[in-house]
Amino acid sequence: MKYLNRGVKSLFTVLLTVLLLTACDRSSTDSTVTSQFGMAPSFHLSTPDGELISLPRQSESLDIYLFWATWCPYCGQLMPHLQSIKDEYGDRVTIYAINIKENGDPVEYMNQRGYDFTLLLEGDDVAELYDVDSTPGLMLVDGNGYHRFDMSTLLAPSSKALEGLSHRQRSRRIAPWWAGQIRQQIDQIIAEN
Repeated sequence: MKYLNRGVKSLFTVLLTVLLLTACDRSSTDSTVTSQFGMAPSFHLSTPDGELISLPRQSESLDIYLFWATWCPYCGQLMPHLQSIKDEYGDRVTIYAINIKENGDPVEYMNQRGYDFTLLLEGDDVAELYDVDSTPGLMLVDGNGYHRFDMSTLLAPSSKALEGLSHRQRSRRIAPWWAGQIRQQIDQIIAEN
């Protein structure tokens, strides 16, 4: 019994040490970052050319993860605003268009519209990893891998004004508001770095 207690104490000491070292390692990455979401889960997806992209990544830019589908009217209305964000912020922002729940041709869709996003295919498992169950889903991930913003936390503006409208009509009204909220978050994150 005496040896068993020593073994348990030793195991407890080792586990406690590992936990403390892990906590110190994470906090040393960037002690100024506060994120209600924590670290972004890691994943790998392929581009249409077969290049394997691993995210999140260490970088100087802020990454936007857009979960979308060609058939989604909200995605279709939001994407031009995201392109304008990309044009405005340049290298400070990278947009990953993670295609999910697809029944169309995402490559043709992106090419026809001239979007300057990194297209990632077959992202259904990644959507599940990030708890995205509808389109569009959008997250901001900083250069240290912290999940800093999730569009699903936004409440729709004046839902009374949207009552009775079709999805297409609603999407036209809500996409500019979403884009404004996303810009505010980007500006805040960039100002913190």
